[in-house]
Amino acid sequence: MAKRPKTLSADDKALWQKVTDSTTRLRPPKPSTAKTETIPAEPIPKPPKPIKVSHPKFRVGERAKKSGNLNDLAPSLRDHIAADPVAMDRKTFGKMKKGRLSPEARIDLHGMTIAQAHPMLTRFILNAVDADRRLVLVITGKGKHKDEGGPIPVRHGVLRHQVPHWLNTAPLRQHVLQITEAHLKHGGQGAYYIYLRRRR
Repeated sequence: MAKRPKTLSADDKALWQKVTDSTTRLRPPKPSTAKTETIPAEPIPKPPKPIKVSHPKFRVGERAKKSGNLNDLAPSLRDHIAADPVAMDRKTFGKMKKGRLSPEARIDLHGMTIAQAHPMLTRFILNAVDADRRLVLVITGKGKHKDEGGPIPVRHGVLRHQVPHWLNTAPLRQHVLQITEAHLKHGGQGAYYIYLRRRR
């Protein structure tokens, strides 16, 4: 009598798999007796405290206060010029600001392009220095608002912003003692008083 093989052949294993797949278990499997490791739950973080914003209470019917132009990060030209220290005699400066001093010469750059205005201003100031004039008036106009709604804010009044820059650069810087916005009767925000140094 032939001995049975100790291991099943591949055909026997396939046949046994078909048998086990077609049967149903009579009893449920016994629960595993192996110990399961319990992982401690992480503590739930507390929600952050709300940030307290101190602002006046808004009442129904009130109008919201307008905050300035949030895109204009640079200080206004008026604030920048007003912050300049007074380099001339303070009493004379006070009279000039109140429009009590009459300009000895004036130039109107209103309507000119930058290319036209710059040499005209340079020539005007140098001629005023040669003529020993002290107070001159430069009219720039307030300028037209040309902001087309792009992402970069556009300066209002190109010449109004360029004239102080030109006056603070060579060759005019050495002759200019003070720049300030003109009094209303001499043009207000659309003009500048230029107080010149004495000739040496």
